[in-house]
Amino acid sequence: MKYLCLICAEKVMEDMEPTAADRHFEEYAEFTEAIRASGHYLACNRLLPASAAVTVRVRDAKVTTTDGPFAETKEQLGGYYLIEATDFNEAIRIAAGIPGARFGCVEVRPVAEDSQTLAALGLR
Repeated sequence: MKYLCLICAEKVMEDMEPTAADRHFEEYAEFTEAIRASGHYLACNRLLPASAAVTVRVRDAKVTTTDGPFAETKEQLGGYYLIEATDFNEAIRIAAGIPGARFGCVEVRPVAEDSQTLAALGLR
């Protein structure tokens, strides 16, 4: 089963000293290599800060945009891993190894793979 691991933290990378940020990137590279080797890795990426985002809404066929996400929280989405795991417990174990879990949190969410969802995505 596929799980999306959403990494949320306060602007960790942007606020780190350069040497600490370099080490943090190394930790991510090591973690990514480990889950690739174990066969759990499907995809991942770091996101730019929320200040670089735009939120899009469509109401009555009218498109509106606002800068950044509309969330009053210190921890914001900073990246993700898409993994393959046998069950929720294994997904949680893998997510616990994500370096960002030490600074913020990692939300683990199963990916919907039911027939209706797959058909809507043109995958079945």
